Parts: sequence; C-alpha cells; structure tokens
Amino acid sequence: MRTKMAVSPVRPDAARYKRKGKRKKFFKGIRIAIATALAGFFAFLFLMPIVLTITNSFMTQSEISANYGSVFETTDTGGKVYISEKVNLKFIPDMVSFQQYITVLLKSPEYLLKFWNSVILVGPIVVFQLIVATLASYGFMRYRGRLREIIFFTYIILMLMPYQVTLVPNYLVSGWFNIIDTNWAIWLPGIMSPFAVFLLTKFMRRIPVSVIEAAQIDGAGEWQIFRKVAVPLCKGALCSAAILVFIDYWNMVEQPLILMSDPETHPLSVFLSKINSGEIGLAFAVATIYMIPSLFVFLYGEEYLVEGITYQGGIKG
Repeated sequence: MRTKMAVSPVRPDAARYKRKGKRKKFFKGIRIAIATALAGFFAFLFLMPIVLTITNSFMTQSEISANYGSVFETTDTGGKVYISEKVNLKFIPDMVSFQQYITVLLKSPEYLLKFWNSVILVGPIVVFQLIVATLASYGFMRYRGRLREIIFFTYIILMLMPYQVTLVPNYLVSGWFNIIDTNWAIWLPGIMSPFAVFLLTKFMRRIPVSVIEAAQIDGAGEWQIFRKVAVPLCKGALCSAAILVFIDYWNMVEQPLILMSDPETHPLSVFLSKINSGEIGLAFAVATIYMIPSLFVFLYGEEYLVEGITYQGGIKG
C-alpha cells in the first residue's frame, strides 16, 4: 500500500526573507556601482593634469602658444592679462614633436643641472632624516617619562606648523652657523624635521611588549633589539616615511628661494614656479621629466606605503 508523502508548502516567512535578501543584494550592487563611478570620476579628475602635461610635452611650440599662450601673457607693467576667451585644452597633439625634449636634454644643460641639484638636495635629507627619526623613535618607544612626553609633544607642535612659520628662525640659525647659500642650509632643517619621528614613533609604540621582552630573555641588548626587532617590524613605516619625505622635499620652493641666493644652485622645482611666456613648451617637457622620480618612487613603494599607513605595528598573523 502506497502512502503519499505530503509536501509542506513554502512558509510565507521564508519567502519574505528571500525577497528581502534579493532586494538587499540589488541595492548593494547599486551602491557599489555608484561608488565605482564616483571613484572613477575623481580618479579621472586627479589624473587629467598629469596626462595633459605628458601629452602637451609632445606638442610644437607654436601649437602650445596657440592653445595656452593667453594664460601666460603679461602686460607692460608685469601684470597678468585678463583672459576673455576659453583656453583650448588638448590631450592629443596635432603633430608629435620631440623638440622640447631635445632642447631640455641636449641643447640646454641648465635644466639637467637643476634636476641634479634637486637630487643632491633631496637625497641626503631622505636618508639622514630616516636615520635620525628611527633612532629618536626607538628612544621614545623604549623610555617613558614626563620629559619624554614633553619632548614628543614639542615634536607634534613643530610638525603642525607650516614651513613658512619656521622659515625665519631657520634663516637666522643658518646665518649664525654661516651656512646660508650652501646646501647645509637646506639639509640640516630637513634632516631634523619632526614628521618622520612622529610617524615612526606612533608605529613603534604598537610593537607588542612581549616581543621586546622575548628578545631581552634571549640576551639581546638595546642595539640588537633596535636592529633585529624594531627596524624589521617597521619596514612598512620606514618606506612610507621615505616616500612622503621624498615627495615633500622634491617639490620644495620656498626653502631654496630664501636660503640660497645663487640661481645656479636652485632645484628644478624653483624653475617650474617661474615659468614665463617663452618657456611654456619647455615647462611641459621639464615637468614630465620632473615627475618621473616621484612616480617611480610611488609605484615601487605603493605596497609599503599602504601597509605603513593601515598596518599599525606588531606581528602579522
């Protein structure tokens, strides 16, 4: 005798939950699509000046003057001319020309000289600021006390001040040391900058105390703890600080203008801030060359930069 098994109908609650889950998934997909569109739009806005600079560097001087000449025109008294017409932004040149790069790289060595001035000024600042910051940060991490807190609070105050505020004291101190118009007037304030100290100190404080104690139990001294424990764990923060310090000082303008009176010793960033109507095409080519080190540094250390900002010390699982 056969028995029929009764099939229980789908409960209304289960169907309602299923519809609600589909609606949630649908609205979640819409939110993701909107967020992606907004991110793409802002990415395009941020990348547009870079793409515009690179593509315009391959234009001829006459085409650049026709498109952007009115922006750089000046009156007889040196004032700017009111622009009554729209500026023609072009991403694709009518005729590709390498004349600007030939002039910059071969015919006018002053631009390459200023490029190497930038390298000479920025390189020691990045290296020695990280060395000083690493040692100072380890001291702030290992030794606690009221004096240490006061000194660290002073570092934070100095970091929050814009460079224009400390420019006059730096100039006076450089005058006392008789280093004005030398590279030391740029190097010393840069090496002693508090930014890297603050970043590395906040990172080192998150290293578990148990890791330090384990190293001490194994017989490690302070120098061994610093070299074999603290520094390897702060690799991401060190790379982040190096990238940020490099980009900051690679674009400096006020410091060389105030502390170095000889134009031959100025970095390339100062030239880019003094563009005139006769050098518009060269400025695009020079700006493209000037962007290359920053782009390479960022692309090479992007992973470390993200890790140094998001990962806050300690041991990875």
